[in-house]
Amino acid sequence: MANTTSTTIPAPWSWRPSSYWDGNDGSWNTFIIEVGTPQQPFRVLPSTAGQETWVLNAAGCTANDPVNCTYTRGALGDSTGYDTNASSTWVPNGIFSLTAQETVLGYTGNGAYGFDAIKLGNESHALSLDHQVIASIADKSYYLAQFGLGHKPINFTTFTNPLDSYMTNLVGKGMIPSSSFGYTAGAAYRGKAPASLTLGGYDTSRFTPSNVSFAMNGDDSRPLQVGVQKISAQNTLLGSAELLPSTTYHFIDSTVPHIWLPDDAIAAFTRAFGLNYDNTTDLFLVNDTVRSDLLTLQPSVTFTLATDAGDSSAVTQTVSLPYAAFDLQASYPFYDTPTNYFPIRRAVNDTQYTIGRTFLQEAYITVDWERQNFTVAQTTFDTLDSPKLVPILSIEEAAARNATSIQQARTGSGLGGGAIAGIVVGAIVLLAFIAVAVLFGLRRRRRRQQIPASASDAQHDYDDDSKMTFSGHATELHSDSPASEMPAYHTKDTAELHGASAWRGAYGKDQQDFAGHYGSLTQNAANRGALPVEAPGCEGRRYELPDR
Repeated sequence: MANTTSTTIPAPWSWRPSSYWDGNDGSWNTFIIEVGTPQQPFRVLPSTAGQETWVLNAAGCTANDPVNCTYTRGALGDSTGYDTNASSTWVPNGIFSLTAQETVLGYTGNGAYGFDAIKLGNESHALSLDHQVIASIADKSYYLAQFGLGHKPINFTTFTNPLDSYMTNLVGKGMIPSSSFGYTAGAAYRGKAPASLTLGGYDTSRFTPSNVSFAMNGDDSRPLQVGVQKISAQNTLLGSAELLPSTTYHFIDSTVPHIWLPDDAIAAFTRAFGLNYDNTTDLFLVNDTVRSDLLTLQPSVTFTLATDAGDSSAVTQTVSLPYAAFDLQASYPFYDTPTNYFPIRRAVNDTQYTIGRTFLQEAYITVDWERQNFTVAQTTFDTLDSPKLVPILSIEEAAARNATSIQQARTGSGLGGGAIAGIVVGAIVLLAFIAVAVLFGLRRRRRRQQIPASASDAQHDYDDDSKMTFSGHATELHSDSPASEMPAYHTKDTAELHGASAWRGAYGKDQQDFAGHYGSLTQNAANRGALPVEAPGCEGRRYELPDR
């Protein structure tokens, strides 16, 4: 018997969502993290674009805000925000601007950065790591805090000392099988159907298998980019409607709720759904009369996605959303009282084309950072209580298992001497049979050369292998297996891949003024200057200002 070795592979980990539904721009199922020693709990939203952990800073709510401000921003209990003085494991690092990808959408803010223990979930099976990068935030652009699902390193001041993200550290510690995840945001309008987030794999009970695998975008500030060929609607105020006059490339980002579209698409949505634009908040409102009509009509909106937006023959993936997915309310600080709105935003240019969290109420995204591919599928709500987790193995582990299988096939079959001898004899007989068949074919070919042309033509359809047809694609990888790497079918021009605009990528962070745990959070514009464009494949560096 051949020697065999076995390696224990960690299982994918399902991060159970909380029972809370939060947000000032919709109702979103949040997750619990606990920070520091002793642990301080907060409610956060997953970010498919970021790789950092952010929680509320006490400066995020002031006397001018509603009395429940800290609660609506994710704090639990009597907390007014992350109290670093109360944590024995807190290590400060400085005050920096939040230069996340959402900067291109006008999101701003600063964070008090440092290192502390972070625990995902509050159950006994929760995952916990010490000394992880964390920032406490105050600016209301990001009303709820976030947990980054990204794998890119985090850099402060220079690129010479990159820090691993939380996801990368989970893999390094052997807590999850690979740098990957599967996520759907949950749907409050479906009886509060919960969100699903699996680290190191995906949950097959929450989606219908996709027939398209997307290669990640070459611009690594927008990796989860899809081609959008069509956005169609049924049962609108205008009946059926096409809402996307021209194909686009959109970035999927759960950090934000809205869907950012070009002007012609905005105009089409406005007509089909009777929307009114509010210039003050930049939101599209739905009055009570129109909303009543839409709830009666029950429109649906279908996104048609492809690897190549301009290739009409490309295999596509559709995701349909009911009107209820767009029937959201905006509250403070947008409005003093909850106001019905439709979550689309006007994009200035293609760098802002973004598909936000609204879409992920009905879509399930599986991301494999190691193999640089992802899938988008229609979410299902039929088996919410029966998760079926599937691991995505790391490239290294998959290769090791493959090598082990080959080695066992060569030396570990366990066949006896008689069986092996039988196989050898069988192989000899097979080779002899093949030799006879080849000899017979050569003789037959020589005889055919002597057949009259008319007879030869009559035999042609039966004898010429070039006429044979084959169905199927025996070598094609199934795209409903996100663990398998798929080729990139579309490559955009150089300027778009690497960013021709100064707004491309995640930029370096400047250190900002910060008046302490209960102080104000301000930005020193004189020190911002022209920020460097992100180097391909790198996370933006953060620049620290000298103390004053």
